[in-house]
Amino acid sequence: MTSAKVALEVVARRFSTTIEQGEDSPFAYLEFEGRKVAVEVTMLALGREVASISARPRLRFDKAVLRVVGRLQAALSDIVLDGSAIVFTMTAPIRLAAKTAADLEARIRECLSNGRDEIEDTIHGNRIRVRVLTGGPRSVSKVVGFVHNPETDSRLLLDMSQALLACLGATRKETSAESERWLIVAVDRGPTQIEAWRQVWLQLSIETGFAKILIVSAGGQVETLEP
Repeated sequence: MTSAKVALEVVARRFSTTIEQGEDSPFAYLEFEGRKVAVEVTMLALGREVASISARPRLRFDKAVLRVVGRLQAALSDIVLDGSAIVFTMTAPIRLAAKTAADLEARIRECLSNGRDEIEDTIHGNRIRVRVLTGGPRSVSKVVGFVHNPETDSRLLLDMSQALLACLGATRKETSAESERWLIVAVDRGPTQIEAWRQVWLQLSIETGFAKILIVSAGGQVETLEP
C-alpha cells in the first residue's frame, strides 16, 4: 500500500526536489530552483478483488460504439445532476446499434426513476453494466460509456471511474493564487494500469485546476495522468 506521505516522497525523488510542509494542510510544496509548487495528495482506493485484475482493459472506438455512446450522452445528460455521472460498460461488437442504444436508454431511465445505483443485464447479445456515481466535481461528464472486448472485466472500469471521481471530488479547491498546483493520486493497491486510468480520466472529462496530476502506484511507479 502507498500512504500519502510515501507518495509525496516518491514524487519528490522522481523530480529531484525537496518538500516543504505547508501550514494549510493537506498542501505541501515542492521547490524547483526558487519556484514553489503547491502539492495536494489524495488517496485512491480500489477494492481488493478489483485491484487484483491485471489484464489491461481493451476498449473499442468503432463507428457503432461512437453512435451508441453519442446517442446516450445526448439523451440523458440533461437529467443527471451536477457532480453525478452515469457510467455504463458494454461488450463489443455492437451489431444493432440503434436498437441497443434505445433499449439501454430505457433501462437507464428506469434505473434512475427507481432510485437504483447499479444494474447488470444483456441487451441484444451485449452484456451491460450501469452505475450511477455521485459526489464528484460539478464539471464531470454526465454520461460516460466504455465499450470493450468480451474478455475485459468491466468491474475494473466502473470501480476506476468511481474511485477517481470520489478522490477528485474531495480535493481542495484553492490555495495561494501565486502557486502552481499539482495533484498526487496515490493508489493504495493493485497494478498501475496507467492507460486504463488515462482512458477513465479522458472520458470523465473533469476540470480540476491542477497544472499536473500524477498517479503513484503501490509499487512506487510515478505516471502523469494526462495522456
